[in-house]
Amino acid sequence: MIKLIALTLLAVPALAADWSQFRGPAADGHAIAEGLPTEWSETKNVKWKTPIANKGWSTPLVSATQIWLTSATADGHDFFVHCLDRATGKVLHEAKLFHSENPESLGNDLNSYASPTGILKAGVMFVNLGKVTPVVSPRVFVHFGSYGTACIDTETFKEVWRRTDLPCRHYRGPGSSLFDWKETIILTMDGVDVQYLCALDKKTGKTVWKTDRNTEFGDLDANGKPQMEGDLRKAYSTPVPITVDGKTQIVSTGSRKTAGYDPDTGKEIWYTTYKGFSNASMPAWHDGVVAINTGHGKPFLQAFKIDATTSGDLTGKLLWEQTKAIPTRSSPVVVDDIIYFNGDNGILAAVDFKDGNLLYNERGPANCSATPLFADGKLFFCDERGMTTILKPGRTFAKLGENTLPDGIMASPVAVGRELFIRTKTALYCISQP
Repeated sequence: MIKLIALTLLAVPALAADWSQFRGPAADGHAIAEGLPTEWSETKNVKWKTPIANKGWSTPLVSATQIWLTSATADGHDFFVHCLDRATGKVLHEAKLFHSENPESLGNDLNSYASPTGILKAGVMFVNLGKVTPVVSPRVFVHFGSYGTACIDTETFKEVWRRTDLPCRHYRGPGSSLFDWKETIILTMDGVDVQYLCALDKKTGKTVWKTDRNTEFGDLDANGKPQMEGDLRKAYSTPVPITVDGKTQIVSTGSRKTAGYDPDTGKEIWYTTYKGFSNASMPAWHDGVVAINTGHGKPFLQAFKIDATTSGDLTGKLLWEQTKAIPTRSSPVVVDDIIYFNGDNGILAAVDFKDGNLLYNERGPANCSATPLFADGKLFFCDERGMTTILKPGRTFAKLGENTLPDGIMASPVAVGRELFIRTKTALYCISQP
């Protein structure tokens, strides 16, 4: 028996990615962390700081040894990937991946050409007779919307595959991040011209499925053309996974409509419609209820019960609706039975997930685009001027600290272990207590 066990081929994870996609492994903004500082500055509790060239709002992807992030030139002509050593912040690899001769202007400073966050996947190693052998190399998948998607080997830094043939006129730049599902990565492409989701094979980059949205936008002018060049059709949201009767669905928010899909096939299961557009906020999922942000116009938070029998049109079948203090850009984070927001205008708010009642609504220092983080029993809210406000979760507003870094923060914060990673407009900081 001992001999048979020794000869058995055992799969074990190697270099597991601690922050593997936008909003973390579970895509909910929760981190496994402890001992995080509540005070920092340029000279206090900064383990290292690394300048990041160009411009990008993508979230850092963190493994045991590496950090990956993306950037692009401010004019949108060139697109880059960066890899840093996690322990020191030293740049291990930088490369230009894509070039665009005629990028479309962003039109404002709220977005960048490198806002989507990618996916970092650990390799697989096998143990046989005590010997560890790598059989699948770790990969990072980076995404710049229609400007390009690529897979890179994180050990050799060599490009494995690329796609530049997925059309979408983003109009204000790309914003939807990649979603990790089994052997595929799922892309969300909501432009003024086309709107669809598609799954790409991780090994080859080939399309596994593609689902066009069937939204009735109601935006045609007297000549039968979309108003405002189709501006009411675009969106920037990223899917969120929900588990219904033991089976995973992904909920994807687009302009005028949010739908639940089967991530294996792309088949639409249920949907709800509204008047909002340019949606960026991800839905929130808790205790069998999904809460959906309806986006620009007047943002509402609408809650629906989802179970194994849910299908078809859910419009108007609300459990509750909240209309105050709802942001249009950042996604919420749920802790216990409370959903927390940081608003476009700096408002920090909490809503009871059970009934939608507003628990508090406090003005913060500045406007917010970054999504809040729950880590080490605390809530971290970053604003566009560079301040991070730390709150204690609960039904009343309880501030634990405020800390400022220069140049402003657009990317969402990340925490892994005893380290907090904050990307400002010019640098990446590793914040940790000595």
